Amino acid sequence: MAKNKSQNKSRIGLALGSGSARGWSHIGVIKALCKMGVEPDIVCGCSIGALVGASYCSGNLEKLEDWLLKLTKMEVARFLELNWSMNGFVDADHLQSFLKSYVCDEKVSIEDLDKTFAAVSTDLEKGREIWFTSGPVLQAVWASMSLPGLFPPIQNEGRWLIDGGLVNPVPVSICRALGADIVIAVNLNGDIVGKHLAKKPEVEVNYGIADRFIKSIKEYSESIFPENNDEEKSPGLFDAIAGSINITQDRITRSRMAGDPPDILLAPKLSKIGLLEFHRASTAIEEGGNCVERLSSEIKYALDIKN
Repeated sequence: MAKNKSQNKSRIGLALGSGSARGWSHIGVIKALCKMGVEPDIVCGCSIGALVGASYCSGNLEKLEDWLLKLTKMEVARFLELNWSMNGFVDADHLQSFLKSYVCDEKVSIEDLDKTFAAVSTDLEKGREIWFTSGPVLQAVWASMSLPGLFPPIQNEGRWLIDGGLVNPVPVSICRALGADIVIAVNLNGDIVGKHLAKKPEVEVNYGIADRFIKSIKEYSESIFPENNDEEKSPGLFDAIAGSINITQDRITRSRMAGDPPDILLAPKLSKIGLLEFHRASTAIEEGGNCVERLSSEIKYALDIKN
């Protein structure tokens, strides 16, 4: 299927970065850009950016947003399971069903999409970037978002693949390689280092009768169900994981973009959203849109858009 061409002379690439639950802000970014008349020809995503990017290229972004705005803490918890094999905490069957419903059908290939799409993953053995520019969309998305500790690695062509954020958190380079003349990059990690340990206000939620699984998850990590305690406590398991990921991705992002800077950099302010707070989609989406509005003049200038 032929790919859509932008009405602008330059081909526009959109690099959607990794950032777990903060990634829902990509939805707000895309909606705000489209409202300005900016529709990318090339969409490259890493981790949660690959998920949102694939949903957008498949025409399912509005459907995904509608579902996210109704998402609750309890529903997020159902995606997790105490897996004592230590492969990961995400319920693979539940996630697979979600991807089929809100990203695309499992039979859809990257070549079928109207826009040029790519996702980045990491070869666990060699530490190399793996680019998905063809083949099943859902396989590319799954491989790109296999965050260690949450998802088990996925096997592809004899390689074990994990989250692309370990090597290329904001895939500007892939947009360039696929022919983008102007790249708009969305960095979700710009203000997060150290912020995950900040105390959060207590959120009052009426759970009713919680099953043993929810209770176990709650006791296992307060990073999933934050509580307000005056007593100083050492970071929990997920706090430590979140902090490590934040630091790693921030440093890698700075390094990669220093060597291959985007033409326009969008950095939503998302430090208050935790690693697994997927239920806070409305906040993330709103900030994504606000970020585009704050830089609207710069975006129009770079793309030579007339008011």
